[in-house]
Amino acid sequence: MLLSLTNAPRDYAWGSDSLLAGLEGRTPTGAPEAEVWFGDHPGDPADVAGGGTLDQVTGGTLPYLLKFLAAGRPLSIQVHPTIAQARAGWERESELAADDPRRNYRDDNHKPELIVALSERFESLSGLRPVDETLALLGLLDDSEGVVQLRDRLGAGDDSLRDTIGWLLGGGANAAVDDIISAVVAASVRGDGDTGEWGTTLRAIASVAENYPGDPGVVVALLMNHVVLRRGEAVFLRAGLLHAYLSGLGVEIMAASDNVLRGGLTPKRIDVPELLAILDATPGEVPVLRPHGDGGVTAYPVPVPDFALTRIELDGTPVALDVSGPTMVLATGGQVAVASADGERIDVVVGAAAFASADEDTLTVSGVGEVFIASPGR
Repeated sequence: MLLSLTNAPRDYAWGSDSLLAGLEGRTPTGAPEAEVWFGDHPGDPADVAGGGTLDQVTGGTLPYLLKFLAAGRPLSIQVHPTIAQARAGWERESELAADDPRRNYRDDNHKPELIVALSERFESLSGLRPVDETLALLGLLDDSEGVVQLRDRLGAGDDSLRDTIGWLLGGGANAAVDDIISAVVAASVRGDGDTGEWGTTLRAIASVAENYPGDPGVVVALLMNHVVLRRGEAVFLRAGLLHAYLSGLGVEIMAASDNVLRGGLTPKRIDVPELLAILDATPGEVPVLRPHGDGGVTAYPVPVPDFALTRIELDGTPVALDVSGPTMVLATGGQVAVASADGERIDVVVGAAAFASADEDTLTVSGVGEVFIASPGR
C-alpha cells in the first residue's frame, strides 16, 4: 500500500519565515515555520491524501519520526534520555497529568536523532568541547570577573563540565553571566586577526546572545562544539549529548519520542537536577557524516535500530530499493515518483512524502531530483 503524506508547518517561534517556502517554491506566509512532521506521533500525525491521518493507518506503531526542520533562530539547548532513563522517568512521573508543568517525560522511549543539512550552511552546537580547548577560547576574552570565575570553574579539567553547567543554570552564576556574554560580544567584533580559528565560533555565540540576552544558556553554548554542516552533511546525536540547532534547513529523523530536557536558550522550565542526571558530560568532537556511496546514493549509518536514512540524487535512471518495514520517501528537490512492485505509483511533490506500508518489500524511485528514504533500522 502506498499513501501520499503532507502536514502543516508547526509555528514555533524559532522557525524560519522563508526556508520551507523556498524549498517548496511558494510565497512565504510571513509566520515562522519551524517543523513539518511526517509520522504517526500523536502530537501531530501526518495527513493522508483522501482523508485521515497516518496514526489511523499504523496504529501509532512507527519506531521513527521524520521531519523538516527550519531554524531561523537558535533552538533551546537540550538533551534526550536513554531508554533506561526514559522508562525510569516515565514511571516516576506516572501520577502527573500530561500537561503538568513539572513533567519531564512524555513517553518511555529514548530520542537519538540524525540531522542532514539541506541548506548550503547549517549551524549547530553539538556536544561539549574538551576543556583545554575551551580554556584556549576563553584566553581570547578580556579578563573580566565573570570570565575569570568561569576559567577557575573549568580549571579542574574535563570532569568539571557537569559542575560548571550546574553552576550556570542553577542560579549560582547570575552575576557572572552578563559579564561573560559582554566579553564574548566584544571579542566577536575584533576580527579574525585577533581571534584566529575561534572567530567563527565567537560570532556564532554572539548571535545566540543577541537572540537570548542574559540567558545563562549562552554561556553553556560557549562550552559546546560549534559545528557547521554543508549540504548533504549530517550529525548523529546520541542520548545524553547536549545540542542545539542554530540556523538552517535540514531533514531530521529520530526515534518516536518527545522526551526533551532543556539546558538554556528558552523561557520554558529547566529542571537542572534532572538535566545533569541524564547529561553525558564526556567532551569530544561529534563526527560529521559526509556524502558518500555508489553514484547518487548516500547512507548515513547510525548505531540505533529505530531508524535508517538514505539520500538519493536521481538523474532520470530509476532506482530500485529493497525495503523492510514501513518506509517513507520524502521529496526535497525536482520531480520524483514512487512505485510499488504491483505497479501502484505516486508522484511526490517537493515538501511531501510517500508512505509504503510494511507489506511492501520493493520500491522504485524515479525522476530527476532528490529524495530521502526513511525506514526502521536493521
